Amino acid sequence: MKYTPHDYQVYATRFILDHPVSAILLAMGMGKSVITLTAIFELCLNSFLIRKVLVIAPLRVAQFSWPIEIEKWDHLRGLTFTVAIGTEQERIHALTQNVDVYLINRENVAWLITQSGLPFDFDMVVIDELSSFKSHQAKRFRALMKVRPKVRRVVGLTGTPSSNGLMDLWAEFRLLDMGQRLGRFIGNYRSAFFEPDKRNAQMVFSYKPKPGAEDEIYRRISDMTISMKGTDYLKLPELVLNEVLVRMSAAEHQHYQTMKADMVLSLHGIEIDAANAAALSGKLLQMANGAIYDENHKAMHLHDRKLDALEDLIEAANGRPVLIAYWYQHDLERIVARFPAERLDSSASIRRWNNGEIPIAVIHPASAGHGLNLQSGGACLIWFGLTWSLELYQQTNARLWRQGQKDTVVIHHIITKGTIDEQVMVALKNKDKIQAALIDAVKANVEEATHD
Repeated sequence: MKYTPHDYQVYATRFILDHPVSAILLAMGMGKSVITLTAIFELCLNSFLIRKVLVIAPLRVAQFSWPIEIEKWDHLRGLTFTVAIGTEQERIHALTQNVDVYLINRENVAWLITQSGLPFDFDMVVIDELSSFKSHQAKRFRALMKVRPKVRRVVGLTGTPSSNGLMDLWAEFRLLDMGQRLGRFIGNYRSAFFEPDKRNAQMVFSYKPKPGAEDEIYRRISDMTISMKGTDYLKLPELVLNEVLVRMSAAEHQHYQTMKADMVLSLHGIEIDAANAAALSGKLLQMANGAIYDENHKAMHLHDRKLDALEDLIEAANGRPVLIAYWYQHDLERIVARFPAERLDSSASIRRWNNGEIPIAVIHPASAGHGLNLQSGGACLIWFGLTWSLELYQQTNARLWRQGQKDTVVIHHIITKGTIDEQVMVALKNKDKIQAALIDAVKANVEEATHD
């Protein structure tokens, strides 16, 4: 296929070529893979500045999306690659091939560096979904930091750089520039830009930015970072966000309040408890959805309020395909028991969805989050169960609301009134404000660059 890049794609590719270390904050659906591959082709096969490129990506993206992109575009012909996924023997075989690009899933980064026995002689590393390296305590982060000084060029790609706030940025940029801009130590970064927010005596549970901290952080990273929103550069379809409220009965809500207040509940003669605040949050989300797991992981039914609302939404779709995002396994079981829904969990099912052969599909945000193009199969997404993760939330929405979608995209959120669902929606909106501020602060001025 002939590649006719948008101005912003030309700009982003040139930015990667001109900056040995770069962070490319691209909104979902803007073609970050082909942008980066175009730069890789230039560096490997035209200027001969790079010999071996390691691309680290989510499993399905490394296995399917990047190979498809390399083989898809005419201008990338000649760029060779191998996929280091599978058994250890299969991975080692792939990594010992003489090619330009080596694709590996992020879960195997630590293995590659500390256990494979192979030399880490890549002179360029691309981290697709840089936000998955936001934890400085994770094995993948620590392993990659050990070999980072050997790498001449690093590119970080993501559409959600600070899904849980500005604290996420330290590890991501530490990996890219080895601490030049935000410091070498997380403690110094925290003390310089943040102050305790929620705490209990000496125990600090969360931090908030100090006055002026956001602007200073953005200023420090701006020279190596560009950001782009799809709405600025692409003709995206209209997006409609809708909140559908459901209410529990008085008895059902009393069960919910008992669990919330006492962290223990007797339901159908079975005692269910929550060990800590995090467990309680999960239990309350389950109850808002209509069921809850006991200590033996057996689902205890509470109500069908969301299922009833889901039925109304499916009926209102009037035969148009509907994609349903669920969170808990018992959500999935109850949905497929009531509706003729099919899981999108394989390349075959995804192909059938995009061909318009599946009227009701269900998908988990953790598997839908990255790299799947589902816009050909429908334009209606229903969140049956919500997630605290802004990254998974935005990425899942972007499976339908992206370039190539021909219809208005409608995203419904089924929210149980008076429950933790309402808090999750508020949290997602607040996190989005922080992330939007970051993206705006380092937004690429493509038009200005084009006219220079």
